[in-house]
Amino acid sequence: MDINAIIIAAAIVAGLGLLIGILLGIVGKVFEVQVDEKEVAIREVLPGNNCGGCGFAGCDALAAAIAKGEAKPGSCPVGGAAVAAQIAEITGGSAEIERKVAFVKCAGINEKTTDKYIYSGNMNCREAANLVSGGAKGCANGCLGYGSCVQVCEFGGISIRNGVAFIDREACKGCGHCVEICPRGVIELVPYEATVRVRCNSTSKGKDVKAVCQVGCIGCGLCMKNCASEAITLENNLAHIDYSKCIGCGVCVEKCPVKIIKMEA
Repeated sequence: MDINAIIIAAAIVAGLGLLIGILLGIVGKVFEVQVDEKEVAIREVLPGNNCGGCGFAGCDALAAAIAKGEAKPGSCPVGGAAVAAQIAEITGGSAEIERKVAFVKCAGINEKTTDKYIYSGNMNCREAANLVSGGAKGCANGCLGYGSCVQVCEFGGISIRNGVAFIDREACKGCGHCVEICPRGVIELVPYEATVRVRCNSTSKGKDVKAVCQVGCIGCGLCMKNCASEAITLENNLAHIDYSKCIGCGVCVEKCPVKIIKMEA
């Protein structure tokens, strides 16, 4: 056995190993991904639902945006005030957050509305809205009641009751998925603290509203005329409340002849 050959081979192998190690070290430095410790800490605090309710692609994207100062600590609707406070502690920002919940702008339950026909079978709201008739219900702006919103709510905050979607205020996280899926724009996000709400979405004139719904807004304007804080306006025959001005006095609730303005608990 040639000892010299063995020594030379071993030296070559060792040299190659050393060279590969050096090259790997250089490559690692060149392509090293810088980790933002603040971003990592924020991501650990976020709930991980990846619902998109914050306006970003998911929790990873939101964490990156908050770390860069492109989003506020209270941007996560699912985490709420508790998560906002933890993120604010990490970033040194403000933990202020306005909680919002989904609200169904329709009170047209089965007993209060008329139908164009009777339908029995499987269908979702978007499919119904695309029909020539626009669904079975007589109101062209009301809740279709087929539950597309229920299907997209991962928090169990929506149910269909008597033909109309119902929101569980405590279960709702304000992610906005139900708002996006509703083909008629019946659902909107409102401040959790807002107590006075108009439970109608119809833009038809009073006579046409009454022909299909007993509890729809008839656009009389009495709520607007009697609102001392000027929080109500009438647009396209429908009353709208400016929640930044509303003081929750309840005068509009009393004056509404069809009782479509409600004081929510």
